[in-house]
Amino acid sequence: MNREEALDSVKANVENENLVKHMLATEAIMRALARRLGEDTEEWGLTGLLHDIDMELTEGDMKSHSKLGADLVKEMGASEAMAHAILCHNAAHGIPLETKLDKALFCADPLTGLIIAAALVRPDKKLASVEARSVKKRFKEKSFAAGASREQIASCSELGLELDEFIELGLKAMKGIAKELGL
Repeated sequence: MNREEALDSVKANVENENLVKHMLATEAIMRALARRLGEDTEEWGLTGLLHDIDMELTEGDMKSHSKLGADLVKEMGASEAMAHAILCHNAAHGIPLETKLDKALFCADPLTGLIIAAALVRPDKKLASVEARSVKKRFKEKSFAAGASREQIASCSELGLELDEFIELGLKAMKGIAKELGL
């Protein structure tokens, strides 16, 4: 499976543009994490891109979400490691995070929401005007982007990353695709 095929599958299964943008943002962060940690950028990026491919198919049912996604990506030719990371990124299943890939997807997923929310409260609504320190400040405000699990984001420590470093890495990665994200 290559990126073009993966993106085509995302677009075939996901109509919500904001969800597609979230998946693109997660891909960008996962690629940056892979570079930082010396891992396979293609595998990690595709895992981020495909991680919510079943969200609309499961109608947001968290008991089904990611189970179907893991099966779908396996059918598409994804590795077992990718399918497992996609499966266990949904904490509702209680499947332990075992690999670096599992842990990376788990912490990258909610970071996108926090960063996007930080951009949307800026007057210009652009990532270019967001600084890592403002994202960190917003991280401490539990009511801000409340759906972005702080506990999940902070689990970046399991990858050997400090929270500040992870936020900086994620923000830089997302700024790199700001045009695609419309931010």
